[in-house]
Amino acid sequence: MKALNFPKSHRLLKPADYGKVFDDVQLKVPHRNFLILATPNSLGHARIGLIFAKKNLKLAVQRNRIKRRIRETFRLKQQLPALDIIVLGRQGLAQLDNNQVNLALLDLWQRLERKYSKLQSTPVSVASVLSGEAKGTD
Repeated sequence: MKALNFPKSHRLLKPADYGKVFDDVQLKVPHRNFLILATPNSLGHARIGLIFAKKNLKLAVQRNRIKRRIRETFRLKQQLPALDIIVLGRQGLAQLDNNQVNLALLDLWQRLERKYSKLQSTPVSVASVLSGEAKGTD
């Protein structure tokens, strides 16, 4: 059984890591209170970055509570595919209790896995479509 830890190697730490995801978003998983953006990585494990604005969660206590819940559900979800993931907070998060946040996140992780498996099963990658390689017209 894998150790259920959360080392630095499973976090997006540098601005360049975040920029890579924002510049090449291949998976989007929307929710009323969250937005997950993701792109595949070559590390063999998932990494996560968190972005929560004061505009959406006014108090630091609220922001930290939500971030702790996200990190915990991510840590327990060891079978996530090799993706760089950014979780953005939306308005309305402050009104959710911990149980509601956990349920929403578990649903989001499952939807992310399903979207990733669909992305992997398609013969033409999203990146090649965006760059125009898959069109076949010149």
